[in-house]
Amino acid sequence: MEERVLLTGASGFVGRALMPALRDKGFNVLPVYRQAIEGGLQIPQIDAETDWNSALRNIDVVIHAAARVHVMHESAADPLAEFRKVNLEGTLQLARQAALSGVKRFIFLSSIKVNGESTTGRAPFTAEEAPHPADPYAISKKEAEDALLALAEETGLEVVIIRPPLVYGPGVKANFQSMMRWLQKGVPLPLGSIENRRSLVSVYNLIDLIAVCIAHPKARNQIFLVSDDLDMSITGLLVRLASALGCHARLVPVPESVLTFTLTLLGKKAIADRLCGSLQVDIEKTKLLLGWEPPVTVEEGLAKTVEGL
Repeated sequence: MEERVLLTGASGFVGRALMPALRDKGFNVLPVYRQAIEGGLQIPQIDAETDWNSALRNIDVVIHAAARVHVMHESAADPLAEFRKVNLEGTLQLARQAALSGVKRFIFLSSIKVNGESTTGRAPFTAEEAPHPADPYAISKKEAEDALLALAEETGLEVVIIRPPLVYGPGVKANFQSMMRWLQKGVPLPLGSIENRRSLVSVYNLIDLIAVCIAHPKARNQIFLVSDDLDMSITGLLVRLASALGCHARLVPVPESVLTFTLTLLGKKAIADRLCGSLQVDIEKTKLLLGWEPPVTVEEGLAKTVEGL
């Protein structure tokens, strides 16, 4: 009998790609949206008061992709409290009701930010090391992970936690989209000499891992890191992106020290850290325990991403 899957965050970047992919793999997916959308379930708000009982009827697996994510211009007086309402309290409310409803497995999409912000000057992050979340979003995700694993011990609900780094694919927004547009327009970028290393994951590889975790017996109550298994510098990423776009990357070889100093002087140190800092993940546990390999190469993932422009 096919697994019945409840998918939250179905209208988000990952959820939009995940739903049809799971259906193609034979899963019976019930998507959850904030708005009323045909074929799905409307849950306008996820918090400690949300009633999931009717949604969880006859569900085998919950994939919880909904979250309060980074807010560019935060206006809340207490940002951590706002993140906790959705990412901690809302998640735990769903998981508790899932356990009571007989759901077998709960897959939680967390974030590599639970591990920390940077691996500059150190080894890549691993799933087993002590986490160091730094901002309210990451703290709320870490607290949700802890609460879910405690609930698993208490109830027998099987919990799987996945911490992706930056996810890209068709429809990607923010800085990744900006880079693609700059390359298309031939804008000279002072990023020709960056020697950092960043782990990324295409939405296709993330989806494949999620599908494996739906039923794999060794995924039970585990934390997994995920990536394309090919770490790149920002310079290397831009060169590959330009190739996928069919254009030439106009990269000016400005030394990292000069770029960092200039951006810091302009009050943009956070941007300098993202451009020049490293963030790598070690996915050996994921590969060995689950027998999983990323099925889509970086080149294939980028080629599919630029089709969405």
